[in-house]
Amino acid sequence: MNVRSSLKADPSPPNLDAAALWNLRLDLAAAFRICAQMNWHESVGNHFSAAVSADGKKFLMNPKWQHFGAIRARDLLLLDADDPDVMQRPNAPDASAWTVHGTIHRSRPALRVLLHAHTPYATALSTLKDPSMKPLDNNTARFYGDLAIDTGFGGISDEAEEGARLAAALGSCSCLMMGNHGISVSGVTVAEAFEKLYFFEKAAQTLMIAYASGQPLNVLSHDVAQRTAAGWHDYSGMATAHFDYLKSQLDRTDPSWRD
Repeated sequence: MNVRSSLKADPSPPNLDAAALWNLRLDLAAAFRICAQMNWHESVGNHFSAAVSADGKKFLMNPKWQHFGAIRARDLLLLDADDPDVMQRPNAPDASAWTVHGTIHRSRPALRVLLHAHTPYATALSTLKDPSMKPLDNNTARFYGDLAIDTGFGGISDEAEEGARLAAALGSCSCLMMGNHGISVSGVTVAEAFEKLYFFEKAAQTLMIAYASGQPLNVLSHDVAQRTAAGWHDYSGMATAHFDYLKSQLDRTDPSWRD
């Protein structure tokens, strides 16, 4: 099937024409492949999504049980959160992902991209009694004031109430630490969201190693942590540059993600 010619434009700020929608597919497919190379996949689980419509109700998401390392741009499902028959179709998405991603995109349409993963250090941090990100350095302080924490884990759930609860827990933040579970990050672009996932895992690694030392943590003051987090806004261009480089490396090893 010629996916490029079959795509229909959906209104989104800015309005997505067929070419823009295809580029969004490419970026999301690249994020899956890159995370597979970093061993941030969970067998054939975990899900990334990207809103297509302005209201967030139409979004792209990976198919059920397809490995991150095999996902191509054309494989991504175009879903409608208001479609009552989605889960009855042969290509239905994972039930829990459909519930959570659909609800969050619908309730927070400004968050265009949502990446959920069980990266090693972030997941380890999520299992602690206090899974907050202590501001210890530049990377850990990056998330100061922008990390919501949910400690209501009750197992795998595909209930609508779970999606609503997680959307409420996210609040006005762009990142959600899911206690006893993993991490979800969001962004306006795939590159921005991926950069948050990348730095959150690095920050979690720093914090977990510091905890493992058994020594008291030298936590930054509120003022310094807040100033450090604000300082990251001047480096927003890093996300695109980093993501573009990683995509170029994908092209060197296996450009099939572009199909």
